Amino acid sequence: MIRPNIETFIGCDASFDSATIVLFGAPFDSTTSYRPGARFGSTAMRHESYGLETYSPYLDRDLEDICVYDSGDMELPMGSAEMALDAISKRTAEILAAGKIPFMLGGEHLVTLGAVREIVKKYPDLHIIQFDAHADLRDDYLGVQLSHACVMRRCHDILGDGRMYQFGIRSGERTEFQWARSGHTDMHPFSFDGLSELTSRLETEYVPVYFTIDLDVLDPSIFPGTGTPEAGGVTFGQLREALTLVAQHLNIVGCDVCELAPMLDLSGTSTAVSCKVVRELLLAMSKY
Repeated sequence: MIRPNIETFIGCDASFDSATIVLFGAPFDSTTSYRPGARFGSTAMRHESYGLETYSPYLDRDLEDICVYDSGDMELPMGSAEMALDAISKRTAEILAAGKIPFMLGGEHLVTLGAVREIVKKYPDLHIIQFDAHADLRDDYLGVQLSHACVMRRCHDILGDGRMYQFGIRSGERTEFQWARSGHTDMHPFSFDGLSELTSRLETEYVPVYFTIDLDVLDPSIFPGTGTPEAGGVTFGQLREALTLVAQHLNIVGCDVCELAPMLDLSGTSTAVSCKVVRELLLAMSKY
């Protein structure tokens, strides 16, 4: 029987009604400050995911045993960051209204703001955990406040002090680091030091958490296919252990994986790594 040519992330072909997690792509990179191409990340992850097994030997879990619906990529206007963010917010609202967890595939990191704007309406005490090479705390970048270089500052505008936690940060302006250290965010530069203690505290408090992973937290020797690579990053093993800790123990109400620019790594290694990150995060989030 001839069927529609609809490509999903491997193992994520449950129906919407049965799913607990809903994937969607946000192919947007109009504010990228260095090398563009992240708009193609979500499509590449879906296509190349079939190079993976659905089974994770790390977790002894299988994507075939959980219910994830892949709703595909959104059509986003490249010329307007605000219109793109509004569309992302609307998609997020639809998923939340159905009682499901939104899982966004970027796209540049600004797309996180669209999801956070909507999720905080349902969860006013929302906290954010960010894995990233960059602080993303500028108030503006070249006069523009809606930029991937400013996304966490815009999230702070919504959440305020004491609810944002940053790990792996190793790049930014001096003023960004000073602003974070003055108490606006809980920044852990260079590594995941302090993550276990934070996870234990937030698990006890059972607060809602939005989890955002900018893949450039990885060292570019492992993940060169990104717009702004930064030397000195973590290994895949370190990232996998850290994301598993967060996803298995905390109340994740939304998440994203962003900043893969697949054509910047013609070997395909970066795309393969990103697919494995998505698989491990999906499985760690799923409650058996």
